[in-house]
Parts: sequence; C-alpha cells; structure tokens
Amino acid sequence: MEHLSGSFKRAFARRPGEFSSTEHLAYEAVVAYVDGELRMNAHLRAGTHIAECPVCASEVDAQRQVRAALRESGEITVPHRLLGQLAQIPTECHGAPFEGFPTFQPESSRRDARNKRGRRRNAR
Repeated sequence: MEHLSGSFKRAFARRPGEFSSTEHLAYEAVVAYVDGELRMNAHLRAGTHIAECPVCASEVDAQRQVRAALRESGEITVPHRLLGQLAQIPTECHGAPFEGFPTFQPESSRRDARNKRGRRRNAR
C-alpha cells in the first residue's frame, strides 16, 4: 500500500460504514431507488451502499415517508383558471419557427421524411 497516494490510503483506511461526502447517493438516486426506477445493477449497488451507510439509509427512509404521504393525500385538484390558461398554450407553430432554435419533430415524422427521401432516390 506504500505506492498509493494519500487520498487512496485514507479511502482504504476507513472503517466499514464510513463514507466521504462524495460517496453518498445523490438525491435523484435516492428518489429513483425508492420509486423502483433504477436498473437492476444500479439498484443492487445502491442497496448495498444503503445497508452500510446510515446517512443514505435515513435519506431513503425519509423519501419513503414522503412517498407514502403523497399517496395518502388524496386526489389533487387543479384550479379551473389554471386549466384555462394551460389550454391557451399553442400546440402548433403558425409561420416559420424561430431561426436558430431547434424544433421538435416526433420520431414518426422523422421516419416518414427519411422514407420519402429514400423513395425519391430509388425512383430515379
């Protein structure tokens, strides 16, 4: 271990369950873990870390409590005024799109455009 730098020596010298601040799960990872949205490999790694890290275990517990409270809170209603304002947001672009800004095009539209180009080339 003499050939390792000081930071690596400190990392290996830590007792089990001791983690530096950069080794804890990010907030997004905690939420994804609680919601079951992590891929299996990431879920297993996070679960192993949570079993050894009391800081992250308490974060997971708090997130589970928040999730349960939201599920038990009942139906959420949206004010009619807000619904009216949202309904007024344009869904189509009239005229030329803003120059320099990318525009959204659904995958099916891009596929259709590629197919049309291919048919034109093959027709020649």
